[in-house]
Amino acid sequence: MNMSNAELMETYETSLHQLAGHGPRNVAVLKDVFESIDGHLKSDNYGSGPVIEGFQEQMAEFLGKQTAVFFPSGTMAQQIALRIWCDQQGIKKVAYHPLSHLEIHEEDGLKELHGIETILLADKGRVIELSDVLSMDEKIACLLLELPQREIGGQLPSFETLEAISAYCREQGIKLHLDGARILECLPYYQKTIKEVCDLFDSVYLSMYKGIGGIAGAILAGDQDFMALSKIWKKRHGGDLISLYPYILSAETYFAQRKDRMAAYYENAVELASFFNRCTGISTIPTVPVTNMFHVHFQDTAEQIAPLLSQVQQMMNIGLTRYLRAENTGCSFELSIGDQYEKIPKGKVIVTFEWLAEKMRNEFNQKL
Repeated sequence: MNMSNAELMETYETSLHQLAGHGPRNVAVLKDVFESIDGHLKSDNYGSGPVIEGFQEQMAEFLGKQTAVFFPSGTMAQQIALRIWCDQQGIKKVAYHPLSHLEIHEEDGLKELHGIETILLADKGRVIELSDVLSMDEKIACLLLELPQREIGGQLPSFETLEAISAYCREQGIKLHLDGARILECLPYYQKTIKEVCDLFDSVYLSMYKGIGGIAGAILAGDQDFMALSKIWKKRHGGDLISLYPYILSAETYFAQRKDRMAAYYENAVELASFFNRCTGISTIPTVPVTNMFHVHFQDTAEQIAPLLSQVQQMMNIGLTRYLRAENTGCSFELSIGDQYEKIPKGKVIVTFEWLAEKMRNEFNQKL
């Protein structure tokens, strides 16, 4: 970690409030869940038992799919989903965005473990559109869409675009998979139910820790034949641990607490982005967020901005970010809004951004 980020991390971690997330990811996340759990509740056992089966049935119903399976990780779930579709279609090719998690965060697991070739659609800075799908000149087994597209600030295609892509894929016999790690966060913008969104896709993945705030784990959902195969592949991948109940119980608890809070997170993100955009030399992508997530960009370098943000965090006792990522021009960080933001007194937030805006304006004027 460079010195700029080390200082940011320290002032962020010691601040009383933080803008992002649901709170510290510490052991209390699990302890709070188990305070209300009967100690005599039986554990799941290698993927079976009421604890896991009941939650899987609940999630299948919620997503509008025939069956759902709990996986220890989304990486495992999605690679397995694409492998199944490739085997069924007899085509070892899938398509997705150049900044898909599978492409940039999984050490080429899909290619190395499963021998699947990937076709990258769209430019890195925008979402996949219908024209990108129509222009493919290679046959693929499956198209993966990530909603929202995390690496570009949580951007989304229009719902009409999703409908058109889904209809085209079904006409062409292409399977459509939803990387919906944060799909619940999209619903306030789309003004659709989760079932209406998932109905457009043949298979669906939902993270149990990203927006939900559980410890770890993922749900994969689809039709019965697909999910039966997913259980076989789960065992092959070593995903059938003797018990997964700490992950399942935390997922079930926080899912119940937060699944209906996404509209509030979204509205708070829109408000917070407007505060950043009033500051000279700062902009957000998107300018107006479409989910609870957005990226904050600075015109100046991390070395120039980090001391200023560290000062803000220390003086105002509000954590804006624990890191800055260098860009071709300037630097940036990501914000995902959860329970934490509403705990900060609004007046304190306003004063913090007034101070930040003045500092940024003075920095800009000194360069003139």
